[in-house]
Amino acid sequence: MSDDWDVVVIGGGGAGLAAAVSAAERGASVLLFESETELGGSTQLSAGMFTAAGTSVQAELGISDSAEKFFQHYMDLNQWQLNPGLIGAFCANAGPTLEWLIGLGVEVPARVSGNAHMPGLCQAGVEDVWRGHVPKDQGYGVVQVLAKAARSRGVEVVLNTRVERLIAKDGRVAGVVADGIEVPAGAVVVASGGFARDEDLLARYYPAALRAGADLFVVAADGSRGDHIRFGEQVGAGVAGQGWGLLLPTAYFQRLHHWQSGFPPKSRVYVNGQGRRFMDEDASYAVSSGIIDAQGGTVWAVFDERARRTLPPGYAHWNADVVSAEAQAGRTLRANSIEELAGKAGVPADALVATIRRWNEQLPHGHDADFLRHRTLANKGSADNPDPIGEAPFYAARLLPAELVCTHAGLEIDGSAAVRDGRGEVIPGLFAAGEAGAGVLGQRYVGGGNAVANALTMGRTAGQNAAR
Repeated sequence: MSDDWDVVVIGGGGAGLAAAVSAAERGASVLLFESETELGGSTQLSAGMFTAAGTSVQAELGISDSAEKFFQHYMDLNQWQLNPGLIGAFCANAGPTLEWLIGLGVEVPARVSGNAHMPGLCQAGVEDVWRGHVPKDQGYGVVQVLAKAARSRGVEVVLNTRVERLIAKDGRVAGVVADGIEVPAGAVVVASGGFARDEDLLARYYPAALRAGADLFVVAADGSRGDHIRFGEQVGAGVAGQGWGLLLPTAYFQRLHHWQSGFPPKSRVYVNGQGRRFMDEDASYAVSSGIIDAQGGTVWAVFDERARRTLPPGYAHWNADVVSAEAQAGRTLRANSIEELAGKAGVPADALVATIRRWNEQLPHGHDADFLRHRTLANKGSADNPDPIGEAPFYAARLLPAELVCTHAGLEIDGSAAVRDGRGEVIPGLFAAGEAGAGVLGQRYVGGGNAVANALTMGRTAGQNAAR
């Protein structure tokens, strides 16, 4: 191992690998520290979907899009609470980063996809131009391509080693300390992930996650321990993104990502404490958790016996037997009539009866005049209409945002991925990306692929600029 490095990267997930590869491409000597026993981080656990505009994949499908349109949508969805310069840089570089990944060997076929698990182009969130690029082999495949590129470019990787602190010298960051050994470097890129696994940091920077109580479960990588926050405190870095993160709506009994937990039945209706339907049940998680939170109380997923009985087997939680067992234990409500179910849920019976009647008059016939769910189903490639909700017994499962995917608070960065201090000035020699570099992921998650695109785009940007 060399005594001096041009660039040291902390974290071997998507952001760190992108930073390491791009720095090495610029001729820098690169050392990458990963605290876990393998590379990949949360990117490896994801679908790998990448949100970008003006790409070759879109062009092959005849879709006209641009970074400017992407920027406008991104800023509008986040109510312009993000730094326009940073978001402008991200949107401008996301497309070229995707092309870079494709050049390295990531495969994104030019075909329409109905979901995050089908390679191709899909609707990522609530955008009018589809921007969700789903790669072959998901996030695992992206990580493998980047890891191969890192090896071929001479990046030295040290696994199972957690960096303890940054070295500050002459007003700049000049290396790190790992295993008690000082490692000098021309620049350092912090790409150590978020803090979803640290309850104290959640309480401090994303307390909304803890409102789920015992229902909360985390799907982020084990290394998401908030090291970036501690590094920032050592050098006076500014923190951005407080109070923001991504919580997905789940039934209370889910404990795993939906790939493993499964999916609620198509024939279901979400109702609030007034017994009224309030949303498109298949709305993107870019907005759905916010809609559920806005109800100000308990939300229920209501379905019937036919829906329970026809749940597909093979999933850990959303299957017929688990729902039956939850009902038998009294945790999922079950009743022989809608009126009885309303009583158990504590909602007005006349409102719930009217809600189910109106739902049955619309969606089983292919149209949803109230929430336009038929359009969402069509975009997902779901051709069959939902069945009516009418076969007793009826069920109500408590629904809430409880699947913690990522945290958005981290080191404040600019469009070059340079870290800023508490005054807004750049800290020389320090860059950050992914969940560690805050400011791209906002109050509203733009859609599937937002976090992966942020990690890889800003990781690549950080690596390029650190190599200088």
